[in-house]
Amino acid sequence: MQTKSAHTEASIHELLAKRWSARALVPEKTLTQTQILSLAEAARWAPSCYGEQPWRYVFCDRATNLEAWKSAFSCLVEANRIWAKNAALLILVATKNEYTHNQKFNTWAQYDTGAASENICLQATELGLIAHQMAGVNFETAREDFNLPDDVTCMAVIAVGYQAEADSLEEEHLKEMEQAERKRAALGEHFFAGSWGTPLA
Repeated sequence: MQTKSAHTEASIHELLAKRWSARALVPEKTLTQTQILSLAEAARWAPSCYGEQPWRYVFCDRATNLEAWKSAFSCLVEANRIWAKNAALLILVATKNEYTHNQKFNTWAQYDTGAASENICLQATELGLIAHQMAGVNFETAREDFNLPDDVTCMAVIAVGYQAEADSLEEEHLKEMEQAERKRAALGEHFFAGSWGTPLA
């Protein structure tokens, strides 16, 4: 199976280096309830402003609730449906917009939900799974189909499953993306030392 460990300028934890957003997934393999709860627990213990925990997730497991899975799948744009059709689990990611303690707008809600979602991706990697976050979602359809409250914003869908070989992807451009080397901008382009524009490294 293809691995795409990050080529880093400094040493990082193996779990971080191994995480990547594959698209080739095994269609017939399902997740256990223990695995699903493990993903949820990872998100639950993410940091958040005032301990608000603004994240809200709808877990749609193909094996135990096909109708919910189909609803989540129908919210995806066509470019994501092509490969996400093999995901064992689709997770609808949303965030509560207001603080519970004072009903004021929570400026940090989406930031905190992003942190919780990364926890899901890292835990998936630890479990030998692939987690791929998608912004290509029809959010209005998701809001209607899942009856999201007015004070909640839908942000993404995460596809989770077992990795398959790149050749299993039907579209040639997806195979190329799957096999391409992982790249990031050099540290000094986005990370600064003491003042804006002064490269950290």
